[in-house]
Order: sequence, then C-alpha cells, then structure tokens
Amino acid sequence: MSVKTEAIGKEWPATKYEVGKEKIGEYARVLGIENPVHFDREAARAAGFRDVVAPPMFAVVYSSPAVGPAMFDPEVGMNFAAMVHGGQEFEWDEPACSGDEITTTAKCLDISEKDGKGFYIFETNAVNQNGDRVVKGTWTCIVRGV
Repeated sequence: MSVKTEAIGKEWPATKYEVGKEKIGEYARVLGIENPVHFDREAARAAGFRDVVAPPMFAVVYSSPAVGPAMFDPEVGMNFAAMVHGGQEFEWDEPACSGDEITTTAKCLDISEKDGKGFYIFETNAVNQNGDRVVKGTWTCIVRGV
C-alpha cells in the first residue's frame, strides 16, 4: 500500500467562525435563493428561527477552514494536485443563524487504497456557542495514481 495510514484517527485544532447576517445574505444571493428568512430578521423570527438563518450548504463556509489543514497535513500525505472531489455528506441539526459562533473540529476517519487510487475520508463536527451540534460533515477525497 502506498498511502500513509498513520493519520487515521488524527484530529486537528478547532476553528471558529462568527456567522454574519451580511455573509448569509451574500451566500443566498449568489445561489439565487430568495427566501426572506436569509435576509430579514423579522421574517426569520416569524418562521421560528432565532435570527437570520443560513442556507444549509453555508456549512461549507464555516467547516472548510477546519478540514483544509487536515487535507494538507504532511502526515496525511495527500497529493492535492492529483485529488478529485469524491463527495460530501452533511447531517444538519441546529440551524446556523446570524450571530452564532461556530466551532468546527476535523478528524481523519480513514485512508485506504483501491484500484490505484487513494481514498481519504475526513469528518467535521460543528457546534454553536451553546454547544448544540449544527452539522456533521463527511468529506471524501480521491487521489489518482497513488
């Protein structure tokens, strides 16, 4: 096997991200989302949210800074130039809202080789300032020619 497996189980330092109302709105606009809960506090609160709520895939914005260092860690040994996106899965819990401080941790779940490709699986867990889980992410990277 030519992939390094020593990093399986390794965890990286947590990252913090303060969710801003304007960032939520910018993200929603870029995606063409027009629901007022992503722009207007009154509309968000009327819909039962604590504040302006982030679209679900905004999870990438606050989770990526935690998983990035894992992907570039020399102990993982991933050749980023030969990496292709294998997939992402998210399990959402408490919605991320404007004013939240999201803390995200990253962990290497598995590194394996199959058919000359390396498979690198990372997990992120993001919680808000109250300790409530916001989202769990599974990030799969495939490296050709290992």
